[in-house]
Parts: sequence; structure tokens; C-alpha cells
Amino acid sequence: MGSSVLFGVVANPASGKDVRRLVARASVFDNQEKQAIVERALIGAEAAGATAFAYLDDPNGIVASAVRENGRLCAKPLDTTRTRTALDTITAARALKDLGCSVVITLGGDGTNRAFALGWPDAPLIPLSTGTNNVFPRLAEATLAGAAAGLIASGQLELGEVAAQQKAIQVTVADERPDLALIDAVLSRERFVGARALLQPEQLDTALLTRAEPAAVGITAIGGLLHPLSRDAEGGLLLRFGPGGERVRAPITPGLYKTVEVAECRAIRLGECVAANGPGVLAFDGERDRSLKPGQPVELKVERTGPWVVDIRQTLELAARKGLFSMDASGKRRKKRAGRKRRA
Repeated sequence: MGSSVLFGVVANPASGKDVRRLVARASVFDNQEKQAIVERALIGAEAAGATAFAYLDDPNGIVASAVRENGRLCAKPLDTTRTRTALDTITAARALKDLGCSVVITLGGDGTNRAFALGWPDAPLIPLSTGTNNVFPRLAEATLAGAAAGLIASGQLELGEVAAQQKAIQVTVADERPDLALIDAVLSRERFVGARALLQPEQLDTALLTRAEPAAVGITAIGGLLHPLSRDAEGGLLLRFGPGGERVRAPITPGLYKTVEVAECRAIRLGECVAANGPGVLAFDGERDRSLKPGQPVELKVERTGPWVVDIRQTLELAARKGLFSMDASGKRRKKRAGRKRRA
């Protein structure tokens, strides 16, 4: 497909199905619903002028099934791993970057988008929420998300006109590979990764947040109920857990409130280092991911180096002002292509 690849699609078959359906009341997004979401996104992209896309060919065939139902776009499955782990999303991100995709639609939760950012840190994304703790992706109608992708992919709108670069947490672990988080990085005093979800507040030690949202669930809600911080704020929020500070009742996962003791809560600057030490488990964007040995140091800092996220409403409003969905007398769309500019 080469240079004709215009946008990408990555649907995580595992999102929306973890342990939080057993211990709380989180919703389930089955693969049939994800397929329907992809189908609507493809319809929207085609209506907006896209002609081709590439996709992660997951083992459950979510996007492949959608392609069979709507085969009007030229579709390219990526030749990537099929491990049924986050590695599949990471390698798909790298492949889509190499293909030169101008925008990528992701289906999943915070963890899915973090995995994508591990493969392509400053990727241009339209993240659709189909996971559990959904702070980074948003609930949106897929038809409109697809239309926004089509407008960018076909060159009618510039990414810089309708997208903003997000913050990310850069994680440096002594003697190990670096890591990142998009919403929160948390050190807990648990010793094993286990079921991955953070469900025991008494084990929490330190958290660094890129945003603190009182109208969300998870660690970001703890910060948000004490010191709200938006995604646009130039800085992050540090939480040190333990007695001697404030007690807050927060929803740590859908359908589950816990009382959490916070010894310290303060804003930090972009680039300011936060230090912590093992033993414990590092959790990124709601999932326990890496174990630290006793005394092993870790440094965390918030920087604006994350993905570029497309504002769907802003994209469609700009398209309307430019008349990009207007039709001529013969029933054809009047295409007004913007010159492509390289992102900074």
C-alpha cells in the first residue's frame, strides 16, 4: 500500500474485560461491540474523503470482521506480533509510524493508549474509550471519530489545527529500560504484579499524575478530589500516601469507593523529578506493571511529550466552516485540500 496508507486503526480485544468486572461493577465491552464501533468509524472516514487505512490484525479479528462488512476502503493488515499482550499494540504503533499514517484511531482504555505510546510516543491519535479506567480516551460516536480521521488523513485539515500534544510521565528505573505513563504512575508497596489492577489503597506509596480529575475514576480521582488539575495545565500533581494529611473518599475503579489517606498533595513543574525507591510495584495508568527490588531507585517527571490527541468536535466544526462536506451540483463533494505541514 506504501504511501497510499492514510490512517490507522488499533482495536484491543482485551480491553474492557479485566478483574475489575469481578471485584467491582465495571462495564464489559465485548468484541462484537468493538467491531460495530470500527464499522461506524470506517463509514465516517470514507464519507470524509479517506481511501485507505492500515490496521492491527488482532487474533480475535475485530477490524478484519469490520472490513468484511464494509470493504469500500482499501485495507492493509499489519505484519506484527500476535501474542495477545500489550506487545501487539506496541509493535502495531511502530509499524503505523513507519507507514507514515497521519492519524490513528485506537479502541481501548488508558492501558491500550499507553502501550501505543510506548511504540510511538508522539503519535497523532483519536482514542475511543472501550476499556475500564478511561481518562485518556473518551466516549465518542465512532462515526464522527472516523470522519475526523478522514478529514486529517485526506489532507483537508492539518493535525496542528485540531489536535493538542498531551503530557506524559517519563519513568527512569535504575539498571532497567525506561517507561512511561499517560495519566498516572504509582508506586505501591505490594511485592507482586498479580491481577494488575490497583485495588488496595493501604498499599499505595507515591503517585505522579499528569491530570487530576474529580469526575473520573482511579488514582486521578484521588488527586482530583483534593487538587483538580487539567490536561492543559503546565505541570503535574504529586501524591504521597499515608497518615498525617487528608482522608478522601474516592472511586478507585468503577463501582468501588475507598477511603484513602494522603500525607502530601502538591503541584509540580514540568520536568521536575520525583524520586522513590523499592521494594514495590510500579503501576502505570491503572495497571501494575513492573516490580522494584529493595532500594532500587526510580525517577518520575511530567513532560509534554505525549501523543497528539484530535478534538473531534473542533475538527468537525472547522470542516463545517470550510465547507468540506458541501456538495456540488453533480452530487460530488467539493474537496478543499490543505497543504501538508510537518508536525513540530
